[in-house]
Amino acid sequence: MSHRVIVPIGPYHPLQEEPEFFQLYVEGEKVVDIDIIIGYNHRGIEKLAEGKHYDQVPFLVERICGICSSSHPYAYVLAVEDILGGEANVVPERALYIRTIVNELERIHSHLLWLGLAGHFIGYNTVWMWAWKYREPVLDMFEMITGNRNNYAMMKVGGVRRDIKEEDISIVKKMLDELVPAVDMFKGAVMDDPVIQARLKGVGILTKQQAIDWCVVGPTARASGLNIDVRRDDVYGVYDRLNWNVIIEKDGDIFAKTVVRILELYECVSIIRQCLDKMPKGEIDADVKDIPSGEGLGRVEAPRGECLHYVKSDGTNRPVRHKIRAPSFMNVASNKVACIGGTISDATITLAAVDPCYCCTERVAVMRKSDNEKVLNGWDLIKLSQEKTDKIKEGMLNARPQ
Repeated sequence: MSHRVIVPIGPYHPLQEEPEFFQLYVEGEKVVDIDIIIGYNHRGIEKLAEGKHYDQVPFLVERICGICSSSHPYAYVLAVEDILGGEANVVPERALYIRTIVNELERIHSHLLWLGLAGHFIGYNTVWMWAWKYREPVLDMFEMITGNRNNYAMMKVGGVRRDIKEEDISIVKKMLDELVPAVDMFKGAVMDDPVIQARLKGVGILTKQQAIDWCVVGPTARASGLNIDVRRDDVYGVYDRLNWNVIIEKDGDIFAKTVVRILELYECVSIIRQCLDKMPKGEIDADVKDIPSGEGLGRVEAPRGECLHYVKSDGTNRPVRHKIRAPSFMNVASNKVACIGGTISDATITLAAVDPCYCCTERVAVMRKSDNEKVLNGWDLIKLSQEKTDKIKEGMLNARPQ
């Protein structure tokens, strides 16, 4: 029997965009087990939201993740509108179309970003540079529509904050037309390249049953043959009024995850075009003043999968409870099976194949060694943090030359 050794990946690693720690147990070059340790980026967003006005929370939650800075505020406003009677009953028609357009532009942006990073991870830097080049016009479209390249500040309870100017519609359509040949190029460069196929096919496999067992979502699930998509299964926006397809692959490997994202780019472009053609004139904001008591749930198909926000209201101007479940919270855990059986060299790209966002995922876990051990509450944690900060400052001052 081979000797088992531990190979650490993280907390800081060039192929992982954020702090995290994966502890691989290997025999020779083969990964036989993995421990997934998170908790480096917890920022207490849910608790912070409870101290914000309902209209301030979208600005807070869009900073959970720069790549999902439309999905999180969208899911939040859907949860609040659920308390009010549902998005379709509250939000003006034109705003529904604008929300859908922004949501799909974000998907294009996110998938191109992931594709570029995937190329970089496997040494295919041409794909990396191509993806970055063609992602720029998408960010330009965001800037034209929302005023921002990231953190778009569009979503609000009852509608959107900015309208799409009529003179900008033709420009957006032209930019989308120019994007399609680039997607064709990516499709050819990735799906027809024998070297890419040799590197990605059969690597990091997550079978359909494993995808069900680990409750994965989004492209990770659809690449394993699960026919799920919140845009169709729990309709929001105007997705039920448009013609589009849910992209499904069955192999569950990294190549399948890549194919799903590339083919979804075509669907995104089609959805945006249809929205621009069908978008009616009218108001973009219902001007909601008060939120009644109640509980609401908002679900959005973020680029990585289902993003869920729960909001509880007591009739005041602030939520009394705000619970967030990001897609990476579900997908990252599946590496417990996807990495096992592969090689060390495959582990990093397998970990990245679910397009993880650790800032979205982070939670605080409280563990007690005995029933008598004190559990720190929120204020205790703040005080402890301040004490550590004061000690660090004191140490820095003492270290200065006199």
